[in-house]
Formats: sequence, structure tokens, C-alpha cells
Amino acid sequence: MGIFKRRAAAPVDLAVLIMQGEDMIDQLAEAHRSWGLGTADRWGLDQRTGVITWTFPDKTATAPAQILGSFNASTSSWVWAWANSSILPGLCRDAEAVRAWGEEHGQGAFTQARLDVDEEVAATLVAVAVRVTGATGFYRGSGTASVPVITFGPVTLTAADGSTSMFTVDIA
Repeated sequence: MGIFKRRAAAPVDLAVLIMQGEDMIDQLAEAHRSWGLGTADRWGLDQRTGVITWTFPDKTATAPAQILGSFNASTSSWVWAWANSSILPGLCRDAEAVRAWGEEHGQGAFTQARLDVDEEVAATLVAVAVRVTGATGFYRGSGTASVPVITFGPVTLTAADGSTSMFTVDIA
């Protein structure tokens, strides 16, 4: 036990967590392709409701969403959502959870507001964050400079005839 009789945080093997996260990302990508993630005609995120919507010719897909952070390839930088004042506080819960995890486990990359990283390192940050938060998936938005990375929960698919189905993923 540490000072004030609190238990010390369990040591974390970041290399193992990264490997698990990257493997999980591959599994998630394969699962989400089955309903069309990445092929939508358009997408949008309503910050007020916290819902992301993907629109297809024959259906829409919606899910509760959180903004994890943003990556800017031209400046090789990653900014966590909790450090971006243009993001409503209610959409930063996953990013805040990752920051708390980073503080608990002494992982500075998850506690610094802005990081100078390339795309590969940004992808690794996302993989670990998805693993830590237990998100159903993540979506890399579009943008001319800074590209948002959004985590999301179970997906509701609504067909043109109004019928709905749920899509969830249980990745261990």
C-alpha cells in the first residue's frame, strides 16, 4: 500500500496493451465493414446530442459518440479532446478516461494535451484509447487540416423502410 493507505496502481505493460489494442482495432475494422463503416455517402456528429450519423443510399447508421482527439498530418501533431476548447465537455468523457488512465499508470503520452507524433504513433494512441475505454469502435473523420478521431458505442442501423437493427461488437 502506498501513502494514505491507497493501493499503488498495478503496473501496466504498455507494449502488451499496444499489441492487444492494435489487434483489437483490426478485429473492429473487420466487424464494422459488415455494416459499411468507411463507405458512407456522408457523416456528421451532433455535439449537442453526442450522436454520430452515417448516411448511405439505403440506410442510416447512428451511435452514441465521443471525440477522442484530432490528428493533423501537416504539423504531425495529436491533440486530446479534453484540451480542445471547441469540443463540448460532454463529448470528452472517453478522452478524460484515457487521461485518468495515463495518470494512474504513469503514461505521459495520454496526459499531455498536445503531442508531436506521426500517423503511426497517433494510430497507436487510438488503439490503446479504444482498448482502455472499451468503445464499440472508432471513426477517423475527414478534414483538410485536423482530422477528428471519434469513439462510438453500439450502432443502430435504420433501413429505408424504417426497420432497425443493432450492431454491437464484443472484442475481448
